[in-house]
Amino acid sequence: MSTVKTRPASVVKFKGELRKAIRKNAKDPEVDFLNITAMLDMMTIILVFLLKGMSSSSASIPQSKDMTLPSSIITSEPAQEGTMVTVSKTQILVGEDPNPVVLLPSHDSLAASGVDARFKRGGPNDLYIVPLANALQASRQVDKQIRSAKGLEPSSSEAIVIADSTTPYRLLIEVLFTLGQSEYGKFHLMVLSGAKQ
Repeated sequence: MSTVKTRPASVVKFKGELRKAIRKNAKDPEVDFLNITAMLDMMTIILVFLLKGMSSSSASIPQSKDMTLPSSIITSEPAQEGTMVTVSKTQILVGEDPNPVVLLPSHDSLAASGVDARFKRGGPNDLYIVPLANALQASRQVDKQIRSAKGLEPSSSEAIVIADSTTPYRLLIEVLFTLGQSEYGKFHLMVLSGAKQ
């Protein structure tokens, strides 16, 4: 009679029970720390999104009977950064606010003396438009913060002037003067690019 030696059942049973216990007590790993790199990436993306959203896009300027852009032979790219000042036939708007800053009188009155004297600080011959300047000051504060965040010089801002093709010279000069008095040192006049003649 031969005897067969077998492993003790206790070691096999022990290993089986150990695997069962490991599986039973296993839990999903949880994050118990903050990953600062991922958080900085997220904040950078949000900041870029907000800055891009606040800058005005010149590609989507609506045209209507009240607002027709003049044509130009210049073919350079339009400015993308700056506060938009829209001068239509009937009103002046700042930024994307649909509420007019100033309602304009008839074309003949604008050509003679510009905006009504009640909107000026020094009478009908003054060039400074008070409601426009007030709206520009609020936009200037926002633009100053954006320029600081982008690393640009915040001492003066840029403005994109979108004026109707029939805007009287006097009104355009008043708008540009008010922009200059409101710390806007650079202006871009928006026009439709056309072919050279």
